[in-house]
Amino acid sequence: TVKETTTEWELLNDMKAVWLRNPKEVTEEEYAKFYHSLAKDFGDDKPMTWSHFSAEGDVEFKALLFVPPKAPHDLYESYYNANKSNLKLYVRRVFISDEFDDLLPKYLSFLMGIVDSDTLPLNVSREMLQQHSSLKTIKKKLIRKALDMIRKLAEEDPDEYSNKEKTDDEKSAMEEKKGQYAKFWNEFGKSVKLGIIEDATNRNRLAKLLRFESSKSDGKLVSLDEYISRMKSGQKDIFYLTGSSKEQLEKSPFLEQLTKKNYEVIYFTDPVDEYLMQYLMDYEDKKFQNVSKEGLKLGKDSKLKDLKESFKELTDWWKKALDTEGIDSVKISNRLHNTPCVVVTSKYGWSSNMEKIMQAQTLSDASKQAYMRGKRVLEINPRHPIIKELRDKVAQDSDSEGLKQTARLVYQTALMESGFNLPDPKDFASSIYRSVQKSLDLSPDAAVEEEEEVEEPEVEEKESAKAEEPEHEQYDKDEL
Repeated sequence: TVKETTTEWELLNDMKAVWLRNPKEVTEEEYAKFYHSLAKDFGDDKPMTWSHFSAEGDVEFKALLFVPPKAPHDLYESYYNANKSNLKLYVRRVFISDEFDDLLPKYLSFLMGIVDSDTLPLNVSREMLQQHSSLKTIKKKLIRKALDMIRKLAEEDPDEYSNKEKTDDEKSAMEEKKGQYAKFWNEFGKSVKLGIIEDATNRNRLAKLLRFESSKSDGKLVSLDEYISRMKSGQKDIFYLTGSSKEQLEKSPFLEQLTKKNYEVIYFTDPVDEYLMQYLMDYEDKKFQNVSKEGLKLGKDSKLKDLKESFKELTDWWKKALDTEGIDSVKISNRLHNTPCVVVTSKYGWSSNMEKIMQAQTLSDASKQAYMRGKRVLEINPRHPIIKELRDKVAQDSDSEGLKQTARLVYQTALMESGFNLPDPKDFASSIYRSVQKSLDLSPDAAVEEEEEVEEPEVEEKESAKAEEPEHEQYDKDEL
């Protein structure tokens, strides 16, 4: 008997690549497993969401996009310089590269996935492929699908649309997705804001994805659509305020009349928000209004004309008293209730928060800062007792130096409370001390008591000091 050995090939992996299969045939577990292999992340966290689709027409391709469960720690480091592409490009199932930055814009660089095209040429260099016109079409469709994917993540989150009625089955199915968009926003919200700054074409789509806290949100995140749905009758502008923290903004004097009249104000506390609002000028035909700047309208005040006339002497006098402080004008305010006065900036100038951000930059241009700071206006509260008393004092003796010092001190206090840095803290401190002296009935000429000089003993010579050194106890090595 002759034994013959034959060799046969056995196909161990007979499954098609996940992105080539029908999305209806792929399970969540398979998508999660594929994501972990793609991201080289073998933890237990599933991707937040994904989009699996095919594009047909002049350019045909299949794509699978994932939103990671967490943002990379270095996502925004060297944002405009580093190569951070997370998409792998295939042409007819042949891997080409994972370094095609033009497939997605920078602000969507956190997405991971696969793009497989049958339209792109295979027998050209990577450099020539990067210049291919079809890549622009692919990029456009990828952006649209990516933004739709993120929008659906928000729509499927019951925390986002809790006011919509759901059946018991729908509630059960959506329970797992509760809080998912808030998680996305905490991880990648800054990318959405950068997208609004960089991508004018999709600015309105991206604006729908914005979330923020407000004076009425009770710690929850709300959208611009939700804000508009709660706007008061007759309100034409979307009110917002920028600052370093929610706690700081809640104490801001700029909110006094707005809160009293039940207006909702958006809180922007991320430094990038200042840049964001330079590009996001309006939304759904509603203009944005920074409540710390000129132009705030809260309905008509029938007494405003009479108040302007009544306080004209004070406003003119105060403007002259502050001629060295860079104040453009002194006006009657419509935004104050408990505070005597605030300092506001011109509509297109820097806010106090933006001014601090620019001053903190190492290479900031001082001349540009002076230009962009814009005009400053001192707005006074005509119903406040301090302002009314100042008006009466000015009418009696407008040349009083003490009155001018008081007016300057009130202005400096308002400048600080409005969020600005004091240009001369020493001068402000001196004014406070003078006020304290006056309240204590101390003479302005009261002198500081001189300290009595005491002669210090001479230092002894080194030899003497050495002789007085304490002896150190000696230990026997055997005892240690």
